[in-house]
Amino acid sequence: RPARPSGPSRDSAVRRLYVRARRAWDRPLTAYYLIFGSSLLITILGIVMVYSASQITALQLSLPGSYFFRKQFVAAVLGTGLLLLASRMPTKLHRALAYPILLSAVFLMILVQVPGIGLAVNGNQNWISVGGPFQLQPSEFGKLALVLWGADLLARKQDKRLLIQWKHMLVPLVPVAFMLLGLIMLGGDMGTAIILTAILFGLLWLAGAPTRLFAGVLAVAATIGVILIKTSPNRMARLSCLGATEPGPNDTCWQAVHGIYALASGGLFGSGLGASVEKWGQLPEAHTDFIFAVTGEELGLAGTLSVLALFAALGYAGIRVAGRTEDPFVRYAAGGVTTWITAQAVINIGAVLGLLPIAGVPLPLFSYGGSALLPTMFAIGLLIAFAREDPAARAALAMRQPRFGRKRAGGSSGTSRRPRSWNTMRRRASAARSSGER
Repeated sequence: RPARPSGPSRDSAVRRLYVRARRAWDRPLTAYYLIFGSSLLITILGIVMVYSASQITALQLSLPGSYFFRKQFVAAVLGTGLLLLASRMPTKLHRALAYPILLSAVFLMILVQVPGIGLAVNGNQNWISVGGPFQLQPSEFGKLALVLWGADLLARKQDKRLLIQWKHMLVPLVPVAFMLLGLIMLGGDMGTAIILTAILFGLLWLAGAPTRLFAGVLAVAATIGVILIKTSPNRMARLSCLGATEPGPNDTCWQAVHGIYALASGGLFGSGLGASVEKWGQLPEAHTDFIFAVTGEELGLAGTLSVLALFAALGYAGIRVAGRTEDPFVRYAAGGVTTWITAQAVINIGAVLGLLPIAGVPLPLFSYGGSALLPTMFAIGLLIAFAREDPAARAALAMRQPRFGRKRAGGSSGTSRRPRSWNTMRRRASAARSSGER
């Protein structure tokens, strides 16, 4: 028999696969599963990499090899509790917590500057000792405070139709954000200040700030940033290490160069988990700011691309939640959290790749640090709660019934029985349709 042409059948198979993937992607619970799944995988992989990258540092400090791993595991357990709590809280309660969280963050950030209370770590005084080996960085909670408070403020002004006036769009959002930035910069933490600025710009963008107003605020922030960089030899040295391939005089670019060495020696699939060479004292902050470099050395290009894919999925899901809601608070809060996590990930990974200056910010959900992990996981819980509150997602969750049908009342042996009705999603799909969902 003559051979059948394979072209049309292949095209139809590819098209069916595309249509099936598109339908799966457009399902109401896609964002919910993406946020939960990607954040869970990032956190678990981060705990594994913290254990691998921190063993040598712990031994050099005369501590048990699992010291940093145990602290990170405890923080992850506490953060999981915060995530579950935030994911089950109603939106009204999230808005009610905006002012208490903001006031608490400002109070703790002021305490950091009080002599005898605040602690200096790596030249930055942004820490408070909470007893024993545990320390708290209030500026990390300032990010969450700005997101919640700014979203509540803009939502209330939008309900009153006040955002059409530039003064209501800027005041008091920008002054309060600059107050937080000033408290952070008193301790010398330029990296956290950059993240806070990104959150502020994200909120203004979502609020529909006109181009001239947006450009004006950006120009003021850029001018302040240039002044702060020019007046600090340490920040100027970090800026000069962009694209460096040699440590330079006095080993100024030692950390940046050895981060590139770690990534370059990883190859396609890495040297194996725990087999990093750079973590043996060559790469500073291997378990915090440069954990992505150790990941590339041990897990290779496949591992780093997996981490990037997980952050991309988390960012897409956050944008989807912010874009499909009709609640202004949910839109601003989801957009603020997404801006926070994606901007911090880009700055950290860009510094490890030598594309951006080293800002000293951790990789969200991945790097060591309980002070950064706890508010970030609470913010992920916010995204999960917002994804659940979507009308289509709420209807889809309501349809998740057991596969076995329920017995109807009055079905005794002497009466005629009707056919059993099965509570499947296919039968009930037509009963719950939402606007904007296919």
